Amino acid sequence: MSAPRTIICLLRNDLRIHDSELFHWAQTHAEYIVPLYCFDPRHYMGTYNYNLPKTGPFRLHFLLESIRDLRNTLLNKGGNLVVRRGKPEQVVAELIKQLGSVSTVAFHEEVTSEELNVEKKLKKACDQMEVKVHTFWGSTLYHRDDLPFHHISGLPDVYTQFRRAVETRSRVRPLFPTPEQLKPLPPGLAEGAIPTAEDLQQTEPVSDPRSAFPCNGGETQALARLKHYFWDTNAVAMYKETRNGLIGVDYSTKFAPWLAVGCISPRYIYHQIKQYEKERTANQSTYWVIFELLWRDYFRFVGVKYGNRLFHVKGLQDKSVPWKKDMELFNAWKEGRTGVPFVDANMRELAMTGFMSNRGRQNVASFLTKDLGLDWRLGAEWFEYLLIDYDVCSNYGNWLYSAGVGNDPRENRKFNMIKQGLDYDSNGDFVRQWVPELQNIKGADVHTPWTLSTAALSHAHVSLGENYPTPIVVSPEWSRHVNNKLSWFYGTGPSPKGKKGPCHTPKQHRDRGIDFYFSRSKNL
Repeated sequence: MSAPRTIICLLRNDLRIHDSELFHWAQTHAEYIVPLYCFDPRHYMGTYNYNLPKTGPFRLHFLLESIRDLRNTLLNKGGNLVVRRGKPEQVVAELIKQLGSVSTVAFHEEVTSEELNVEKKLKKACDQMEVKVHTFWGSTLYHRDDLPFHHISGLPDVYTQFRRAVETRSRVRPLFPTPEQLKPLPPGLAEGAIPTAEDLQQTEPVSDPRSAFPCNGGETQALARLKHYFWDTNAVAMYKETRNGLIGVDYSTKFAPWLAVGCISPRYIYHQIKQYEKERTANQSTYWVIFELLWRDYFRFVGVKYGNRLFHVKGLQDKSVPWKKDMELFNAWKEGRTGVPFVDANMRELAMTGFMSNRGRQNVASFLTKDLGLDWRLGAEWFEYLLIDYDVCSNYGNWLYSAGVGNDPRENRKFNMIKQGLDYDSNGDFVRQWVPELQNIKGADVHTPWTLSTAALSHAHVSLGENYPTPIVVSPEWSRHVNNKLSWFYGTGPSPKGKKGPCHTPKQHRDRGIDFYFSRSKNL
């Protein structure tokens, strides 16, 4: 009599049970299922170019919460999550030997080289042990096989062309059903302890009450967030108007951290949007959530098309730029002490919470690459370390754009830090929240303390070069906005003001696309 068939489901960035082809397939093909997560030691080493820490405290904390949540979900359905510390290719080989009944190892495919190398080694180990390998594609809104291009080499090098092609010629697949019950683990297989941050040589992050992402990891929390943002508050119906906000939880969906580790499916978000549009309202805001999911897809497919060029200093254009590697300038940037308050506020928010708004990310990336002229990979690797929502393709794809070495035809785009601060933090509330040294400087003046008189600075208890830095760089184009600060705030100058209150998207910017990608202006 043959042994009961066992399938190992290797989990990586797919920590959910809803809309999971992996679980759906395994449930119908096995007597026993081994959902397996490996804490790969290579994820806790240094980054490739500058040996920065690879996985920081906020992302690890969120990952551990997600692992615990998935284990609880599987236990409630009759299964369990097996957790091991080690390289997946070695752990899987050991389990195959230990169990003796493994017929197949199954997993969702990834895109970039480190993950692909793991897959290659897994397949080799399974081949040697005469165990089948079954793979799935489940990380994008549109399935790879449904793209309207004969080959990935036909992927357009401009996002808009990609978006129009998939919207008109492809379809989003239906969801896989969530299993009511799961097949159990093989008898006698130990579940394994979920490690602590300390076990992985990392510290537990300190929570900050100012965080714009005070949320927990896990599929349960991801689905609750969608319910809150869509159905409980209707916040999604205002998303396009609020998405450039800086303060608070509900100015944007905040789905990205859960998407990054697969706690929520992009297809589930899409189908919920379609249901919301049918039952409540359909407008530019509801569409814009799909628009952003398509950006995520695009960066992933760019990763498939270009491979390791995603990480090369010359980027996708093979373009030589004389980047600097000045670590003093880099340290000032990453620690939020550049002397440019809008940059410093965003960088401190990242350091203290692991999160930064989309608006902030575009600005600090432009500052690093265009104002400081530093190697864009320094910024990309720092974001890799700290961001809760780090996603390899989105992170490196965005940094390539910022550096002007991505696959976008419009180059030399540069954000004006003062104009951006005035546009999106007109009263300076966001700066004062994260740069308390400047809290006594009122209104828009907080964006340019170096332009204030000695008396004004003294009155605000600010001493430049002592309790707040003098700027490490002042770009000439900033000057034209310094004298506009009062008229900007009171709405009497050339730019109309936005909503009253802290950090709302100004009216004149609500109908922009993603400025960074679509504007022909060289100075945003």
